[in-house]
Amino acid sequence: MKFEEWNAEVETARRQKDAFFGSYRSPISFEKRENFKGLTYYPPDIKYRFEIELAEHSEKETLKIEDTKGNIQDFMRYGEFSFEINGNKCKLQAYKSDLQEKRLFIPFKDATTGKETYPAGRYLDMESGTDQLPDGRWILDLNNAYNPWCAYSQDYACPLTPPENILEVEIPAGEKYIT
Repeated sequence: MKFEEWNAEVETARRQKDAFFGSYRSPISFEKRENFKGLTYYPPDIKYRFEIELAEHSEKETLKIEDTKGNIQDFMRYGEFSFEINGNKCKLQAYKSDLQEKRLFIPFKDATTGKETYPAGRYLDMESGTDQLPDGRWILDLNNAYNPWCAYSQDYACPLTPPENILEVEIPAGEKYIT
């Protein structure tokens, strides 16, 4: 994919999300919605987009992850992505709720967490039908990192980031968090 096409796709997705957040179905309150001008994002940066293998775990351990309301949710540790950012080796675990699920769930924190991004971390969702290439590799695009809905309303409970998905590097890509 050419850079211009990719950049246009990222910007279109952001406009669509902003339109949704301004709608009646938004997780933000009606009062805040009245003055909503859009979410805040880092500029799209292709260096945070990777076409990489998922190292699927032979044994799919169940991990108990606490959510923002103190509940415990079970997630299957499905596989691991390994990549480099600015010469630093990084690993992120990908989770599923069960083996039949087609979506990979990747909660993570990085060095921007709590400064420019949501203190509880950000998420990536990857679908096998859209984010997986014909050769089996996945498109891990950190420009699609987003804040969970609990960042915008206490009405939602969101899984917290497991310690194994805390990166030491900055990921200035995706959605920011402005209070």
